Amino acid sequence: MITLTEKQLKTIMPFACDSNIRKYLPEFNRVMPTFYIDTPLRVAHFIAQVAHESGSLNYVKELASGAAYDTGNKAISLGNTPQADGDGQLYKGRGLIQCTGRNNYMAFKKWLGGAPDVVAHPELLEQPHLAMLVSCWFWKVNGLNVFADKNDFLSITKKINGGTNGIKERCDFLNIAKSVIK
Repeated sequence: MITLTEKQLKTIMPFACDSNIRKYLPEFNRVMPTFYIDTPLRVAHFIAQVAHESGSLNYVKELASGAAYDTGNKAISLGNTPQADGDGQLYKGRGLIQCTGRNNYMAFKKWLGGAPDVVAHPELLEQPHLAMLVSCWFWKVNGLNVFADKNDFLSITKKINGGTNGIKERCDFLNIAKSVIK
């Protein structure tokens, strides 16, 4: 089992504030093994993606308004209604790896056994334990350990992002993570 240190996280994410590193470090060490994110390569890939998606642990809620997920085909694909009713904003990305859309919130709620009710209270995914838990859950349900074992960085990024947004930064985080996680 890999136990991360403050120094390792700070090396990987130099722009993460020390208080956030201290806040999330216990969650990394407690939750990742439960989802078999437990080899140096798996941990490095996971942390690299978290580093990018969370802005180095600074954000657990998407900066954009979520309006892009409120109407039309994008809304429908995420399980939101196609009407302008605010569900895109309600179910915008949250967690260290951004859980987005009503479908994902409902699936995570079901996995949790219904409590806490993250569909009725999506802001709960901004709490440290649930922010990490939903991120590891997303990693697992999307089979990302398989890609990490193959060192298939591009497939992981596409599964998380839907494309290659931030590819250089993600790659830079990964290279640093690989060098410090042994």
